[in-house]
Amino acid sequence: MKQIGLYIHIPFCVKKCNYCDFLSAPANIQVQNSYMDVLHKEIRKKATAYKEDIVDTIFIGGGTPTLVPYEKLVQVIRCMKEEYHLSNTCEITMECNPGTVTKESLKAYKEAGINRLSIGLQSTDDELLKTLGRIHSYEQFLETYQMARKVGFDNINVDIMSGLPNQTLKQYEDTLKKVVALGVEHISAYSLIVEEGTPFFDSYEKEQLSLPKEDIERQMYYQTKEILEAAGYRRYEISNYAKKGYECRHNIRYWIRKEYLGLGLGASSLIQNVRYKNVEKLSTYLEDGYMEQVEVETLSKKDCMEEFMFLGLRMMKGVSKKEFADAFHVSIGEIYGGVLETLKSQKLIREKDGRIFLTERGIDVSNVVLAEFLL
Repeated sequence: MKQIGLYIHIPFCVKKCNYCDFLSAPANIQVQNSYMDVLHKEIRKKATAYKEDIVDTIFIGGGTPTLVPYEKLVQVIRCMKEEYHLSNTCEITMECNPGTVTKESLKAYKEAGINRLSIGLQSTDDELLKTLGRIHSYEQFLETYQMARKVGFDNINVDIMSGLPNQTLKQYEDTLKKVVALGVEHISAYSLIVEEGTPFFDSYEKEQLSLPKEDIERQMYYQTKEILEAAGYRRYEISNYAKKGYECRHNIRYWIRKEYLGLGLGASSLIQNVRYKNVEKLSTYLEDGYMEQVEVETLSKKDCMEEFMFLGLRMMKGVSKKEFADAFHVSIGEIYGGVLETLKSQKLIREKDGRIFLTERGIDVSNVVLAEFLL
């Protein structure tokens, strides 16, 4: 029996945020219900190939999963429990946006088995939330958070963002401090990336997007680490901080290349070194097109070695030389000797106890460093 994770994609949202390039869009209740019915079928149909496996993490993401009628979501969770062999300690995360839950729906999610909530806050400043095109205020976030606590959720992540248009250091510091004061278990702190195909990208192209200067953004980055670590959050991945024992096991699965099955529109899977991707066109999916894969990529040994390095090095515990040798039957030095020596001499990586890590300086320029591992 091997362990596997499930990712469930719910592609609906109230409205697209100005920075969002995820596969998501508003849809009426009929479309949402039809989608959930087809998702049911996909969950059942694909389960037959995984009867021998143990599911130890599930992540329900979007879009905004909590936008669909909660009864439908609960049915999907029940369906997963019936069709797959869930471990007793299975981590079941659901993303949720402020203002899209009620005490009743939260209670239903909890009773169905969801044991980890990930709430999208982004900023505690209402003006910045408007700029981002978020549908909620900070006050609504607080209401959602307090409701989740009252219902009994004791493992909550909050997403926040830095480098936002017109964001000041003070505003970002406020966000960090207010989230820390709530005592959340996990914080994902992302830096804004202006993606093509988003309203922000159009504004950026027209030079109408006033982003913080590079040195301010750098200070925000240092503030994150300083404030969160001082408050007892341990950084375990470049953008993720957790109290001890609250690291997101599902996301770790991606970084250490453990297998996962993606279900739903456009969802990706990694099974036995093959990457699959579901259809991205909603109308095709709704016609039972979930059995069609738009992409199937069989990873070569070279691809796997590259992923092992550039995903694994995102983790603070780095990569193991022994695990590399066990996986690929060749030493890490034979493949990456020159690169490792160069990066060590530049003080961008270090080695200790058979593991290789990014240094603080390496984390600062991680995109450049990680690109060095492309063969």
